[in-house]
Amino acid sequence: MVKPAYYISLISAGLLCLLSFKTNVRTRLKEGPSPVKTPAQEQATFQLEPGLSIQLVASEPMVQDPVAITFDEHGRLWVVEMRGFMADINGDGEDKPVGRVSVLEDTNGDGQMDVSKIYLDSLVMPRAMAFVPGGVLIAENGALWLTKDLNGDLKADTKTVVDPTYAASGLPEHAPNGLWRGLDNWYYSAKSRLRYKLMDGKPGATQWQKDSTEFRGQWGISYDDKGRLFYNYNWSQLHADLVAPNYLSRNKNHKPTTGIDYGLTIDRRVYPIRPNPAVNRGYIPGTLDKEGHLLEFTAACSPLAYRGTALPAAYYGNAFVCEPAGNLIKRNVVEEKGLLITAHDPHPGTEFLASTDERFRPVHMASGPDGALYIADMYRGLIQHKAYVTPYLKEQTLARELDKPVNRGRIWRIVPQNWKAPKTKKLSDESPDELVAELSNPDGWHRDMAQHLLIDKNDKKVGPALTNLALKGDQPQGRFHALWTLDGLKLSKPDVLAGLVADQNALVSSTALRLLEPFAKTDKTVRAKLGEQLLSRCENAPIELILQMTFTAGVLDQPIAQQLMANIVGRYGESALIRDAAMSSLQDQEFALLQRLVKSPQWQTHEPAKEIFLEMLTTSIVRKRNPAELTALLTLLDSHKESFGWQEKAILTSMSIAGSSKMKPIKLAAAPNLLAKSSAKIDPSRLASLETMFEWPGHVAAKSSSVKKSLLNDEEQKLFASGRQLYLNTCSGCHGTDGAGLSRFGPPLIGSDWVLGDEKRLALVLLHGMEGPVEINKRVYDAPEILPVMPSHSTMDDASITSILMYIRNEWGNNAGPIGKRTVGMTRVLAQGRVVPWTAKELNKYILETQAASAK
Repeated sequence: MVKPAYYISLISAGLLCLLSFKTNVRTRLKEGPSPVKTPAQEQATFQLEPGLSIQLVASEPMVQDPVAITFDEHGRLWVVEMRGFMADINGDGEDKPVGRVSVLEDTNGDGQMDVSKIYLDSLVMPRAMAFVPGGVLIAENGALWLTKDLNGDLKADTKTVVDPTYAASGLPEHAPNGLWRGLDNWYYSAKSRLRYKLMDGKPGATQWQKDSTEFRGQWGISYDDKGRLFYNYNWSQLHADLVAPNYLSRNKNHKPTTGIDYGLTIDRRVYPIRPNPAVNRGYIPGTLDKEGHLLEFTAACSPLAYRGTALPAAYYGNAFVCEPAGNLIKRNVVEEKGLLITAHDPHPGTEFLASTDERFRPVHMASGPDGALYIADMYRGLIQHKAYVTPYLKEQTLARELDKPVNRGRIWRIVPQNWKAPKTKKLSDESPDELVAELSNPDGWHRDMAQHLLIDKNDKKVGPALTNLALKGDQPQGRFHALWTLDGLKLSKPDVLAGLVADQNALVSSTALRLLEPFAKTDKTVRAKLGEQLLSRCENAPIELILQMTFTAGVLDQPIAQQLMANIVGRYGESALIRDAAMSSLQDQEFALLQRLVKSPQWQTHEPAKEIFLEMLTTSIVRKRNPAELTALLTLLDSHKESFGWQEKAILTSMSIAGSSKMKPIKLAAAPNLLAKSSAKIDPSRLASLETMFEWPGHVAAKSSSVKKSLLNDEEQKLFASGRQLYLNTCSGCHGTDGAGLSRFGPPLIGSDWVLGDEKRLALVLLHGMEGPVEINKRVYDAPEILPVMPSHSTMDDASITSILMYIRNEWGNNAGPIGKRTVGMTRVLAQGRVVPWTAKELNKYILETQAASAK
């Protein structure tokens, strides 16, 4: 995410803020040191939601600097201890092999760990671990290792490299971590574009497969009951995948804009119960309130979708997020809304867990076999890595003695008051049939562990019991896990899966359809029957199954796939996720579908969603660069003698924008009539872009002949082109595909001073939203003519927002020129603390004040 060079710029930009904030800084320094507390003393500092209790599970010296925790099938707690992290203010000794992985056990059942064994020590900055058949994956010293205990004494005997470059960057806050085992038996990491899988059930390191996947999050990863991955960023507390990994990236000609890395909430507000002056950006006005309390997330990490049963039922499925800089943990209630999921704070103003102890640093969470919520507390004063420590934070840390002591750490457990731990049988002792029964356990940890054990033991005899559970089980979750366990054991049968596609439960039916895809790919009979089945069901199926049908269409025979896709997009195309899913299933078939749609009677009436999808198809066709298809596309445009209809305008817009970025000219066999005669039907700028895309006998696509938008350079042109796709899926629903605005939704962007004016002001509008009346081109827009509030887009990353701004500032006759690469990121940081939409008046005032401060 944030690189050291970025912070150098940030510190320079914030120097005035630091100087003007000096008085408040000195006041906060008077707070003095935060003394180290014993575990009992720290426990007394906690404020927890009513009806709940927090219990100590382990503390130093048994655990030191815990950064990741997880339970094994024996009920033992494994702890990754990053004991080399920031031993002093300069971070000296980070390369020393002082880290370890410990195994803790409660042998007398009193709720506290009383036995600790060091599984592996002499580690350099260990950061993650995961159980695998026959061993344990451990990430340390920049690499990923497979370790094995060969004699059962809980000490690693061998250590073999799986990936020497797993965390090659070396920076603790910005290198891969997590190692979460997905339902598909791939291991996924946060802050990574890679995933790993043990092939054929063999535990040897040489059998590991490394594959690319979508980039996810920063620190910590988990999943919910449907296997959707959850993660976050230090500035945005909760993101998730709406679809299975790698599903939306199957079409190399299309770049999806939704479905992966979806922000569940724009709420960034936190409510600490003590001042938090020792945060890295505390010198920036708006980071802390007047009492010194942190206002918004600055170190969000380790989101956990809680699937345990110890806490009251209202907590099941909630997403908990650590905020170590604010000494708290936030609870989010997660809700499904069609294909989307959202989250909200159930009680704004009070956190799920908060402490008055400045050294309480929750950095990781896990569910236990007892259903309780477990918390890894790094318990230290300084948690910022040396690469990012600002002068302000260094002054705070040294003056208040927060740099010492180190190597403390606690593990806490949250349970209901007067709770008694249930007596549960260790899953390691259960028979295969008992493990099959555990797949229907109300507790998610038990379901996951049972699935893992059944797959890892590779006992094919459980096939009939699993099949029976999948077909006749009482609980959808049990049936769901049975299907995935059969898949992991390679025991899935196409006839069973095909029958379940018609199941009444959407989770079961969509899972069966997804698992049926490999059979349909290789078996013509299965493929044909499946195509007929999906065509007959697509009109009345639940939306979850419709989404899966859209993905599965990619493995069907083309005539059936094209018909199914046309039906689905025509009916459900208003969903950006459905559109992206369709594009993902259309690798090299985009032109065939476009030809079908432009002739279809159902596609003659103009609708924004249809226009967007035609643009998406055209963009993919241009990226494919097939001369025959592009010639046919130009011929289609030229066939309209007088003026273009909405379909042709959509195709032309997409062609010219997709071709506006630097690309090698496409060679055509002959001059296309549309371009050769310089049709008056085409805007000169669009025509120039098209002319530079192609070469034909007698025509050289000279770069100098192009009319480049706002003199954008090649990199900026690429951002402009990607900005169009993001704009279509994010903004056009209110502002129109043509930027002219839509009545009762959003005002026009064409010629708007809000678009063409100060780029920081425009960035703030997207980051925080805007409400109330706004004046554009001497006309005031207000509700009900437009929506009363434009929502925040703060969950989008800086690059995506930059692309949108680059696009809207240089399209539809707008000619504002490029936007700085760091504008959005710097604006996001310097406006930290803003958690409500702007009004036009206060935003203009803010910009004038910041401009005046910068001029001094």
